[in-house]
Amino acid sequence: MYISNGYSDFSGLFGRRPKAIARLRGSEAYPEIYGTVRFYEAPMGVLVVADVNGLPQGQTSCEGRIFGFHIHEGGQCAGNANDPFGDVGSHYNPDGCEHPYHAGDLPPLFGVGGNAFSAFLTNRFSIEEIVGKTVIIHDSPDDFTTQPSGNSGNKIACGEIKG
Repeated sequence: MYISNGYSDFSGLFGRRPKAIARLRGSEAYPEIYGTVRFYEAPMGVLVVADVNGLPQGQTSCEGRIFGFHIHEGGQCAGNANDPFGDVGSHYNPDGCEHPYHAGDLPPLFGVGGNAFSAFLTNRFSIEEIVGKTVIIHDSPDDFTTQPSGNSGNKIACGEIKG
């Protein structure tokens, strides 16, 4: 990667092995969801690359699905019948910030025909801090306002972050 005149080139990172990865799986109600979230060290933070398939779709072209996307503090994708990923706990928030300033608050995923792809740079956490935590996809978009977690609905997919 190089930075020249304010221009950043991250293309070299995609050919490298990520420092951490989460393999996503859907809940029992959404078994068709699968994908990966990769975490790359970058000079200015962490490059997060999510590639997800099997997401629920809207009924019309005006109902494209948007999904809440967060890192949660718990380390296992487990729960109970009412909340299959309930053991993941709250959003990762080591500094005690209000939502949407939790370290684990991520940009939403925009569904396209049941798939989503997102790549973004963040400096809210290091890779070492999040290994052992979980990535969650919610069935509704995060409203970036409601406390404590953005009213993003049920947890429909989960992945454990491994280094």
